[in-house]
Amino acid sequence: MLFKVTSVSFSGLTTIKIDVEVNIAEKGLPTFEIVGLPNKAVAESRERVKTALINSNLKFPLRRITVNLAPGDVPKYGAFYDLPIAVGILSEINGFKIPENSIFFGELSLDGSLRHTKGALLAALFAKENKMDSIFIPEQSANEASVVKGIDVYPVKDLNQLIQFFSSEIEIDPTIYKKPTFTIVEKIDFDMSEVMGQEQAKRALEIAAAGGHNVLMTGSPGSGKTMLARALPGIMPLLNEEESLEVTKIYSSAGNIPPGGSLITTRPFRAPHHIISQAGLVGGGTHPQPGEISLAHRGVLFLDEFNEFPRSVIEALRQPMEDGKLTISRSLERVTYPSRFMLIAAANPCPCGYLNDEAKQCTCTKREIMRYRKKLSGPILDRIDLHVDVPVVNIKKLAGGFHNSNKNETSVTIRNRILKARIKQQQRYADELIYTNSEMKNNQIRRYVPLDSNSNTMLMGAAEIFQLSARSYLKIIKIARTIADLEGVVNVEEKHIAEALQYRPGG
Repeated sequence: MLFKVTSVSFSGLTTIKIDVEVNIAEKGLPTFEIVGLPNKAVAESRERVKTALINSNLKFPLRRITVNLAPGDVPKYGAFYDLPIAVGILSEINGFKIPENSIFFGELSLDGSLRHTKGALLAALFAKENKMDSIFIPEQSANEASVVKGIDVYPVKDLNQLIQFFSSEIEIDPTIYKKPTFTIVEKIDFDMSEVMGQEQAKRALEIAAAGGHNVLMTGSPGSGKTMLARALPGIMPLLNEEESLEVTKIYSSAGNIPPGGSLITTRPFRAPHHIISQAGLVGGGTHPQPGEISLAHRGVLFLDEFNEFPRSVIEALRQPMEDGKLTISRSLERVTYPSRFMLIAAANPCPCGYLNDEAKQCTCTKREIMRYRKKLSGPILDRIDLHVDVPVVNIKKLAGGFHNSNKNETSVTIRNRILKARIKQQQRYADELIYTNSEMKNNQIRRYVPLDSNSNTMLMGAAEIFQLSARSYLKIIKIARTIADLEGVVNVEEKHIAEALQYRPGG
């Protein structure tokens, strides 16, 4: 007899409907086969399902069982077909009717219980978009799926519970939708008030956080570059609900949402080590998975010791920084992940780190310095909005400031200014598909950032003196727009252009 159970498959963040067809033949030698382009994890479902049924004191039919995952030309990955396969077999054994218009999704343990399974949010979104009634998923994944309104999310503990529910012996209450609450990061490594001096760098990070701009901090070891970057989460604005859903979809796809977890409500802060591979940074694999740049979507990607990253890894950032998305192509599939992140990079000025340092002498040769700097190409540097030098703080000033840090602005004070600037941008771009000034396209710059004659004259003069590229020219206008938003003024003025120019190389 043939039973059909609905499940899903994933290609990046795209969800595909999969019909799990379970045929249990009356004749033929006892076998258990899965067809439909399954990978090894799917093929191993045979042993998991069989053992789970037996350990749950349920009868496993010793007949010819054929499972087809349709459509047959779509590659199938993962262990989440365990539950729909088991439900198809149990329908034959127990004779219950499978609920129509429902999705079954989840990995089985050998004792018959269901394990936390990645992709629950994507499956629930698919169910809602296709007007399905309900989704049956592991209990530990229910919170993740329940953020989707309009469908019943049934948390399943084990196979015996599911059978009792289908037999009307017990009730399984759907997980109740809870409106997400968005909170500021409470645990941060450093408060901005703890950073002594470095006022220009603090200002650059404030502008970056307000407008979503990229920053490169250059300075000697111990000057505070890492500390400044670690203080950045404390001044970052809240995610809105749309941004939160974008981020959570990526983390759900990657399996980075813990059991019992739900929406990601704080902006990501990713800080990979410089030994990371290109695939680890941008994503990849036989079945393409999101990399660090996608996991940093709508948040911060902090690359410390920027020059120590392999050149090929750094160059791989070019397209994602420009387009806000990344497409990974493989022979069997092509997936696209969003990557709208803020790049915060920290670098030494030379291999020894003490070029132009007032206290220590640089020991590098000109050739070594040139080779070191060539790791950062012109196109990469051109894509970074704010370039700032971070000088070493004098120990006497540091000691004096350390005991009087309450005189410095706190992260809360800075964050309040940033939140006001972000609100202005949300209102300005309400009819656009962007959230921040850094995302503006050329036509949007013309529409939202008109320059007066003085500002335009200053910018044109700077473009000629510094030989600015078209990209750098437009980035200065975007930065000036953010500075004006922080000041709370409507129009970009000459002083905003002047400050923006200070953050360009040679400015």
